[in-house]
Amino acid sequence: MTQAAYQYRFYPTPEQENLLRRTLGCARLVYNRALATRIEAWKERHEKLNYTHTSTLLTQWKRQEEWNFLNEVSCVPLQQGLRHLQKAFTNFFAGRARYPRFKRKANGGSAEFTKSGFRYRDGEVYLAKCQEPLAIRWSRPLPEGVIPTSITVRLTPSKRWYVSLRVNIDVEPLPPSDSKLGLDLGITSLVALSDGQKLDNPKHFQAKQRKLRQAQKALSRKQKGSNNRHKARLKVARVYAEIADARRDQLHKLTTQLIRENQTIAVEDLAVNNMVKNRKLAKAISDAGWGELVRQLEYKAKWYGRELVKVDRWFPSTKRCSDCGHTIKKMPLSVREWECPECGTHHDRDTNAALNILAAGLAVSACGASVRPE
Repeated sequence: MTQAAYQYRFYPTPEQENLLRRTLGCARLVYNRALATRIEAWKERHEKLNYTHTSTLLTQWKRQEEWNFLNEVSCVPLQQGLRHLQKAFTNFFAGRARYPRFKRKANGGSAEFTKSGFRYRDGEVYLAKCQEPLAIRWSRPLPEGVIPTSITVRLTPSKRWYVSLRVNIDVEPLPPSDSKLGLDLGITSLVALSDGQKLDNPKHFQAKQRKLRQAQKALSRKQKGSNNRHKARLKVARVYAEIADARRDQLHKLTTQLIRENQTIAVEDLAVNNMVKNRKLAKAISDAGWGELVRQLEYKAKWYGRELVKVDRWFPSTKRCSDCGHTIKKMPLSVREWECPECGTHHDRDTNAALNILAAGLAVSACGASVRPE
């Protein structure tokens, strides 16, 4: 049994939008108030508060007259927001994320409804305190016989409404294949394959950069707090949404094709968060979406019975000859082709790296150990 989320766009009625906006606002308010309380408790008394403490505080807040509006929306998203805050602190102390930050209204927001906060009946979704079902655009059907375990409603900065249904499904593994592939991620070519192919980088941000620049310049000229500034901010958000949608769609198609055609895929374990600290390459690396590409390969390989092998990031895949194994000392980014001084083989930089990554990945798969430079 595998957990999956199916996301759809929906179009709320004026009554539903009013209720959902109030729900998102209350959830954001409770989250921010709980975060501020936890920060204050630690700074003043060195006291660590957890979910139980903040849940008790939420009950007290609801009883206060100035906070009475919290009772007008479903209590489920408010409690889920406190659980998300607890998870954020857990991830921070485990070193997996940065310190939790306050939520902003301009970012839209989200609200999660568990089973007690919604009804799913005859293919229609009814949220708590909503009399009518959501007008969902079913771009693809849910698997037959499944019932959502939780539902998340999200409002994007571009003012588009989405609903995400989490379900438990059985995924049938793909038929076994003998194909093995090494991937070298890059900027000029998004992916260089060990079979010699190179897949172009669409550069979605660069394609929309002029349109985005014009929208941002128009936004900068608007007076703060005015209605025209609000309209201009929406135009900027919509351009960003176009870029993100195009990138996500292209990466899903690419990763699905790679998983279907290959039994074993080897990639480098890149530290993308560290690489984007390079001012000259940060925009290009972020636009390529390397982290999202590897993330999709990971879960799709697990779903469909494929093997994804991550090679140590310090393995000298670019500087090592894939024929004789000789490793040169330096390889500047400007060098795209080179000849091995040991055996004289002419190499394309990216294809040679993909071949080395494949060889190292097969070694890791066979030995169960990390591959480190000699």
